[in-house]
Amino acid sequence: MTTQVTDHRGGVWSIAVPIPDNPLGHTLVHLLETDRGPVLIDTGWDDPDSWDTLVAGVAACGFTLTDIHGVLITHHHPDHHGLSAKVREASGAWIAMHAADTAVVRRTREAEPGRWLDYLIAKLTTAGAPDDHLAPLREARAKGSGRKLPGRRAALPDRDIDPGELLDLPGRRVRAIWTPGHTPGHVCLHLEEDHPSGLPQGFGRLFSGDHLLPGITPHIGLYEAPDDATATDPLGDYLDSLERIGRLAPAEVLPAHQHAFTDAEGRVRELITHHEDRLAGLRTLLREPRTPWQLAVAMEWNRPWEQIPYGSRNIAVSEAEAHLRRLVKQGYVEVVTGSDPVRYQAV
Repeated sequence: MTTQVTDHRGGVWSIAVPIPDNPLGHTLVHLLETDRGPVLIDTGWDDPDSWDTLVAGVAACGFTLTDIHGVLITHHHPDHHGLSAKVREASGAWIAMHAADTAVVRRTREAEPGRWLDYLIAKLTTAGAPDDHLAPLREARAKGSGRKLPGRRAALPDRDIDPGELLDLPGRRVRAIWTPGHTPGHVCLHLEEDHPSGLPQGFGRLFSGDHLLPGITPHIGLYEAPDDATATDPLGDYLDSLERIGRLAPAEVLPAHQHAFTDAEGRVRELITHHEDRLAGLRTLLREPRTPWQLAVAMEWNRPWEQIPYGSRNIAVSEAEAHLRRLVKQGYVEVVTGSDPVRYQAV
């Protein structure tokens, strides 16, 4: 096992924790030294190799796992929150997360698999998914399968991360910035301290989680409970959050994937332009009525639709629906009255 650890100076380190069987490769778990002991920002995927890498990485930073004082989670996804329970068990560290993502974790832990499958089948049916895609889900429901929902072992945090809060980290100034979109409770963490290299542009360093990555556009989908009829607008939330980070103008961004980078404002502009272009392209596609499934099939992804795995197609449809929500809210698209499955058309 090789452990990739980077000293970002000023008591900030990153540990590349592997994600099994995933093209992203690894999550960059950051270790932040404080006067009360080191704090982790995210923890990595719940996997034995990932755990061994994290433990070795903490040692390479000059600490043992029992030294860990706290864990700050940027968002609830398993490549970020997966090992939190094991870290807490080994060290006694507290875990902190935004309340909106804590609600998702709690809902997932308490979910009854059959009810969740019913919801997923109904959601995909309304979205226009074909019978060959629905058949495995219906079969699983009939057999009473689906008992191993992902996230059932995810840790419930001990503390909330409140937007705008200056976190209780003695000797450090870290402010929580709520950046919903990728998840409802995603947070970035702004280290409000001079950069150790004295970079001339911007102020401080930003632990950006998945919100701002140097070469990847984060997935924007829907996170809704079966009993919640609220029509959210996650893409609108994400674009607003991007503008907030652009105005913050940190000197350097320390993301959870890929590598550290500067010019946050430039990357923000690229991502906003990307989504504006994509929304314009979808308005063109919707000159003829389409279901969310048909729209997802027609959208551009990082590979042809035929090569997208089964589970990832559900994620793609969720992203298509998030874009539809934005277009409906902007008044560019509306639901075709009486359509079943539901279809959308440009106005």
